[in-house]
Amino acid sequence: MLRALYTGSTGMETEQKRLDVISNNLANATTVGYKKEGVTSQSFDDVLALKVRDESAMLTDSKIGTMSLGVKIGEVYTDYSQGSLRETGNTYDLAIEGNGFFAVETTDSKGNTSTRYTRAGQFMMNQEGYIVDSQGNYLMGESGRLKVDTTAGEVLINVDGSVYADGELVDKVTVKDFTDYNYLKKGAGTMYEAIAGANEKEVSGLVRQGFTEQSNVSVVSEMVSMISISRAYEANQKVIQSVDSTLELAVSSVGKI
Repeated sequence: MLRALYTGSTGMETEQKRLDVISNNLANATTVGYKKEGVTSQSFDDVLALKVRDESAMLTDSKIGTMSLGVKIGEVYTDYSQGSLRETGNTYDLAIEGNGFFAVETTDSKGNTSTRYTRAGQFMMNQEGYIVDSQGNYLMGESGRLKVDTTAGEVLINVDGSVYADGELVDKVTVKDFTDYNYLKKGAGTMYEAIAGANEKEVSGLVRQGFTEQSNVSVVSEMVSMISISRAYEANQKVIQSVDSTLELAVSSVGKI
């Protein structure tokens, strides 16, 4: 009976975690370049069940098999599938059609710089001519921080990332891709960090100027999942309530005897 309490409680904890992930997905349904997350579940490792001092077995302990005590979170994973492209017409709005990530230079609170990767392509030109995102992180080119002359009249960015200002080649947008996305560590917002073991591969994605990639979150699917989670949570809750009532009845009845 106590096993049922553990099973019900672990089930509730798992559904709560799934709900947290879905809530975060819904909160970022309109965030440019956001990739939705999902959760896998797995059972706890089986434990050995014993009969302790069973009279039918000469009061000796005997094995009766294995049992699982419930469910737990397996992993929280990221779905890197393509989001829809939305045309904005803005010169420095960029989207990647296919696989790949924009490389940006970020600076932490201690002044340390590092390269992060993102699919969010809402960029703009700052006063110095550098192409930056809304947080001031620099979009990287093959020559370093991507910079365009502030007096340039027409800026064109080809599908291979080549940047032309008034017909002259300025630089090329750095787009990176990796053989295994499991070696990308998710950071704040839509940023990812390549960790030890990450290997780069040839980029197949195309850069689209004047477009942004929308979040790949399907609001309808997430809402359906939320309803399913709510029902599963309530079912586990009822299991605990039922077991609790049975235990209360057993204790009160034994007390009367």
